[in-house]
Amino acid sequence: MPDATGLELIRGEVEAAHPGAVLDTGFSQERAVLSIDPAFILPVLTWLREAPGQEYTFLSSLHAADYLPASPRFAVHYELLNRDRVERLRVKALLDDPASPAGGGVGGTAPEDASATGRGGGSPAPTGPAADGMVLPEIDSCVEMFPTAEFQEREVFDFFGIVFKGHPDLTRILLPEDYVGWPQRRDFPVGGEPVTFTYNEKNYG
Repeated sequence: MPDATGLELIRGEVEAAHPGAVLDTGFSQERAVLSIDPAFILPVLTWLREAPGQEYTFLSSLHAADYLPASPRFAVHYELLNRDRVERLRVKALLDDPASPAGGGVGGTAPEDASATGRGGGSPAPTGPAADGMVLPEIDSCVEMFPTAEFQEREVFDFFGIVFKGHPDLTRILLPEDYVGWPQRRDFPVGGEPVTFTYNEKNYG
């Protein structure tokens, strides 16, 4: 992973290319972390993948966290790997909960060149039992850039209710489509009735 000096050099170069993108840097669980404004997620990931000397071309994991009662409440973590240097870097995009009174997003408007990095298109924000009338946090999908993120973004949506704009098929992946709620959120009730997979019951008895 980059050392402290290397991480600050990356921060400076990202800021030069995309002013306002970086919110903070640090180390967590012996991993270098670049915290960014979610409006810049695609430009920053593109820069880290393509800039000479960076070349973090492999997305080894995409996952989320709920930091309730902290604000911003959510984070989407992108674990990047430069396989030639065997060097890892975590990009963390912080998201407010728009359903809370203090919600409304982190940072300002998206950069003007976001469309050039694959933003837009794909499926609309989910509605119906999955959304349950809630306003959900949103961030751009990186599937076009990292195809392996397709199922990982669906899993984050399934369990945290984070919408990935531009995802080609943003549906639940482990829970039934009519399931209500986001079970890995920290305010989700513990216990309750077992999940019933009606598709399996109808087709397999």
